[in-house]
Amino acid sequence: MLYDGECPLCLNAVARFAPTLHRYHFGLAPLQTAWVQQRIGLNTGEPLAEMKLLVEDGRIYGGADALVQIARRIWWAMPLFALAQVPGVKFLFRSGYRWIAVNRHCLNGACEIPKQNQISDWLPLFFLPPLIVFTRDFLPAWIFMWLLAFSIFSSCKWLTWRRALRQIHGVNRFISLGYLFVWVGMDARNFLRGKRNVIAPKPGDWLLAAGKIFLGVVLIWLVARRFLGTQPLAAGWISMVGFILCLHFGLFQLLALVWQRAGVSAQPIMREPLRSTSLADFWGRRWNAAFHILVNDFAFRPLLRKCGATVATILVFLLSGLIHDFIISLPARGGYGLPTAYFLIQGLGVVFERTTFANWLGFGRGWRGWLFTAICTVGPAFWLFHPIFVRNVILPMLQAIGAT
Repeated sequence: MLYDGECPLCLNAVARFAPTLHRYHFGLAPLQTAWVQQRIGLNTGEPLAEMKLLVEDGRIYGGADALVQIARRIWWAMPLFALAQVPGVKFLFRSGYRWIAVNRHCLNGACEIPKQNQISDWLPLFFLPPLIVFTRDFLPAWIFMWLLAFSIFSSCKWLTWRRALRQIHGVNRFISLGYLFVWVGMDARNFLRGKRNVIAPKPGDWLLAAGKIFLGVVLIWLVARRFLGTQPLAAGWISMVGFILCLHFGLFQLLALVWQRAGVSAQPIMREPLRSTSLADFWGRRWNAAFHILVNDFAFRPLLRKCGATVATILVFLLSGLIHDFIISLPARGGYGLPTAYFLIQGLGVVFERTTFANWLGFGRGWRGWLFTAICTVGPAFWLFHPIFVRNVILPMLQAIGAT
């Protein structure tokens, strides 16, 4: 049984029922434990919406469903399991559990009220990207795309930096400026705490990051150009893979290693996504952790309290799709809605993974989970980076940088 180790209500319940649970061969572990987060696909700092039950065959139950499964295995609690089989009762159980989980920090009479954002925190995000939009008719599409992406990125950096400064006192000025200008992550609270006991990078880590940059350069300036004459769309895709290798897996990885070498806990934004065995693991922990941390803090957690995990998940993926549509389709002047559709598919896939049927199929773990993740992420990828974007943005960029 996996519980929130920072929740007083949860800790009191564990202390009271631990002897009984141990008697019926249940193990106990906090959700904050490293192996637990890796096993169930939780990201460090992600809000803990519900307890989990990890059973022998690898299936994972959450919230009220976990409690029902525990009752099933304890003879004197079997009536609760039987009651849950009555139509409509399980819905009531889930609703009640969700209310308690959301308000669990308040049930002891003391809620932790986070400091609210100030209007000045949001001003760059409200004004900078719209200002860039006015330049669309005067700039090449690929330059407009990069300016638009950078305006959103820098505005979000400012937003996370301002919030973290109100929560952390005595931030080192060098670390603060480094977060704003020499770091791509959005983990402001973790980064701004400054130097700590961080494991120094190994020589192989530096070589691996440099090797990814080298491979990306080869794909952009050597491989892609061989396809330009006959298969321009393939050339565009090859070059995009090259740019992702150079930036996200290479340069940004090197930045993380530099900060780690300086003693700052800067975690790479790409965390071996090819090893993902579930969509939740892929999007929540391994692929572009910077974006995940951002939407988790400013969108998912507020929505979770109001809508529950399923609706919050769909809305966050919808938001992600709209942002990508803004950055991809607007510069391309076409393909509107395709990136949004791509991310809605991802959101529905994550929700499906949580179902009992998906657990029965083996999704969310092992090779079946890996295959399901690959099909969902790679299969509709042409909707994300659609042909109009490749033709109108990527190919002109290749020509401009001399990669043709």
